[in-house]
Amino acid sequence: MPDVHRRLFLATGIAAGGTLAVPGLSAAGAGTAALRYPFHLGVASGDPRPDRLVLWTRLATAPLDLDGGMGDKNILVEWQLATDEKFANIAASGNAVAVPGEGHSIHAEPRGLSPGTEYFYRFKAGEHISPVGRTRTAPAAGSAPGSLTFAFASCQHFEEGWYHAHRFIAEDEPDLVLFLGDYMYENNSGRGNLVRGYVEFDEVNRLVEHRLRYAQHRLDPDLKAAHAAAPWLPVFDDHELENNWWGVNFDQPERKQPAFQAFWENMPLPRSMKPENSAIPLYRTITWGTLARFHMLDTRQYRWKQAPNNNNTNCGELRRTDRTLIGDAQEKWLLDSLTARDSGWDFLGQQVFFAQRDGDGRASTCDVSEDAWDGYPANRERIVRGWIDRKVRNPVVLTGDVHRHWASDLRLNYHDHDSPVVGTELVTTSITSRGSTTPPDNLDENPHLRYIGHQRGYVRARVTPDQLTAEFMGVSSVLVRDPAQVELSVVKRFHVADGLPGLQPG
Repeated sequence: MPDVHRRLFLATGIAAGGTLAVPGLSAAGAGTAALRYPFHLGVASGDPRPDRLVLWTRLATAPLDLDGGMGDKNILVEWQLATDEKFANIAASGNAVAVPGEGHSIHAEPRGLSPGTEYFYRFKAGEHISPVGRTRTAPAAGSAPGSLTFAFASCQHFEEGWYHAHRFIAEDEPDLVLFLGDYMYENNSGRGNLVRGYVEFDEVNRLVEHRLRYAQHRLDPDLKAAHAAAPWLPVFDDHELENNWWGVNFDQPERKQPAFQAFWENMPLPRSMKPENSAIPLYRTITWGTLARFHMLDTRQYRWKQAPNNNNTNCGELRRTDRTLIGDAQEKWLLDSLTARDSGWDFLGQQVFFAQRDGDGRASTCDVSEDAWDGYPANRERIVRGWIDRKVRNPVVLTGDVHRHWASDLRLNYHDHDSPVVGTELVTTSITSRGSTTPPDNLDENPHLRYIGHQRGYVRARVTPDQLTAEFMGVSSVLVRDPAQVELSVVKRFHVADGLPGLQPG
C-alpha cells in the first residue's frame, strides 16, 4: 500500500469505522450520547490561503437514508490541525456544530496558520474519530516557490465507471487538486453497460435528493482518498443542476437553491460562499506566492442563454458584442485580477471549451458549440485582449466538460492560421463519463488544436518559474473494479516555456 494511504486512512487506527481515544479530543457534544459512526463520507480541505484554509466533513450515520441517519439533532464536532500525522504538534483546534439545515456538514476555517506548510487534520464526534486528511497552506504572498504540482479533473458520472483516476491522484500527492465541474449528475446515465447504479431517484430536484446523490459519490473509497490527499479548488458546471443550464432567466429558478446548497454542503468551501437567494459566490482567486495564481471562474450563473443554432448560417445573435458567458461583474473582476502582474503563471480554472472548434473552418458560418466559449465569442475576445493588453506573462486556461483530453494553442484570430499564439488551453478528460472515441475530421481547419485523447483520466501538472509540464493521464479501464487490473499511463506530455506561449511536445 502506498505511503499516502497509510497516512490518510490508518493514522487514526480507524480506516472504516470504530472508536479511538485521542488525547485533546473530548467526547462532549449535543446529541452524541448514542451516536453511531458518522464519518462514512470522509474528510476534505480546500481554498488554501497563506494563513488559513477550509476543513470539511459531513456527518452521516446512514449515508443512503434521506436524512443521512442524523435526524434533526445538532451535533458538536471537534477538529484538530497538526504539523505531524501523529498529532503530537497541534497547530490549531476548535469546535463546530453540525446542524440539519446544512446537511450536518462542517466547514471549519482555522486561521493564523503558517504559510507554505503541510498539515494533517481530523474530526471527532462523540467517541468517533474521522480518518486523517493531509492539506497545506498556500505560500506567503511575495514568496517565490520553486515548484508547484497540481491535478485537475472533471465529469465523474457515478454509474459509468469506477473512480480509479481518483486513487491515482491521491497517490500523486499533489499540492492542489482542481475539480472543474460535473462532480455529480442530476439524472441517470440512460446508457447500457453501467458498472453501478444511483439509488432512489431518476433525476434529483429537492435538497434531500441532492444530498443523497452527493453521499453516494462520497462513499466511494477512491474519491475519499483524493479528497483527503490534498486541498481542493472545486467549481460546478451544469450537471450539478441541469444539462446546459444558463444563469440569466433560467426557466427553473426554483431548482437553483437546493442544487447550490447541496454543492456547498458537500464541498470544502468557506462559509462566506454559502448560497443565499438562489445564488452562490463561486468565482475567486487563489495565489501561490509569485509562482502562480488560480482564477476560478463560474461559467453558468451569469451567462446568457445559448444562441439558437440557425443552421450555422444566421450568426447574428451568437456574435452580438454584448453576449456574455461570465457576466459583466465577473469579467471586470477577472481583468482587474489579471492587471496585477505579480505572478509567473496565471491559470483560469473553468468549465467549458475555450479555444475555437469550428466545424467547417469558415469565418462566414458559425458551426460551433453554442454552450462553449464559441457561443460567446465577443466575451472570449475581450478576455484574451485583456490579458494581451495587460502583458500577462503566461496565461493558461484549464478546462473540463468535454470528456476527452485536448491541448490547444490560443489565438485571437483562429481563421488566420499564422496569427500569433497568445496562450494555452489544457482540457482534462472525464474521470468516468463516456466520451466519443471518433477523432474529429476537421483538424486541418483547426490547426491550433494540438492534441485529442480518448481515455478516461485526469491531467497532472508541474509548474516551475521556467516551465509548465502537463501530463495527460489515462486509466486503462473504468469498467473493471479490481484496482490491480487497472493501469495508469502518461498518454501525452506537453511543455510550455516561461514567456513563450505555445505547446511543445515532451
